[in-house]
Amino acid sequence: MSVQHFPPPQIPANELRPGRHWYATAATIAVVLIAIGAAIGVHQLNNVLGSVDTGRQFANGDTLTLRLEPGSEKTVWVKYPGESPGPACDITGPGAPRLDDPGADVFLTRDETWTPLHTIDAPQAGDYRITCSSQALSRYAVGDSGGLVTLAGRLILAVLLAVLGLGIGAVIVLVTALRRRGHRKRLLAERR
Repeated sequence: MSVQHFPPPQIPANELRPGRHWYATAATIAVVLIAIGAAIGVHQLNNVLGSVDTGRQFANGDTLTLRLEPGSEKTVWVKYPGESPGPACDITGPGAPRLDDPGADVFLTRDETWTPLHTIDAPQAGDYRITCSSQALSRYAVGDSGGLVTLAGRLILAVLLAVLGLGIGAVIVLVTALRRRGHRKRLLAERR
C-alpha cells in the first residue's frame, strides 16, 4: 500500500493578516519622507546660491547704505586676498547697531571666494551705513547669513529624513512579511 501525499491547502492571500495594504503604507511613508528631505535640500541650496549680493559690491573706504529691519540676519561678506592686517568695518544708524562675529563659513562663485566678516545687529528699522577697509585690495558685499558650511549643516536634516523614510518603510515591510508568514503557517496547521 502506498502513502499518498496531498498538497497543502491553498491559503488565499487576502485571508492572511496583516493585510497587504501595509506594503503600500510603507512605500508611501518612504516616498513622502524622501520627497520632504529632497524639498528641504533644494530649498536650502537655493537659499545659499543667492546669499551674497555680489552685484552690489563696494571697495575699501566706500560706504554702503542699507535699509534694515530688526532681526534681518544680514552679513557683511568679504573677498579678501589674505594679506595682513585683516579688514575692519564700522556701522552707523539708528539705535546702537553692532557688527558681530559671524563664525566660520564660505561662499563660492565661479571665480571668487567670499568669507563672512561680520553679522549685522540692527536694533531698529532704518537706514544703516557700513564702511569697510583693509590694507589689501578687498571687496565687500552684504548678503544673507549662511554659506556652504551652514548649507552642509542644514542638509543633514534632509538626508536624515530620507534615511528615516527608508528605515521606517523597511521595518514595516519586514514586520508585515514576517507576520503574514506566521499567520500562513497557523492557518495551514489548522486546515490539515
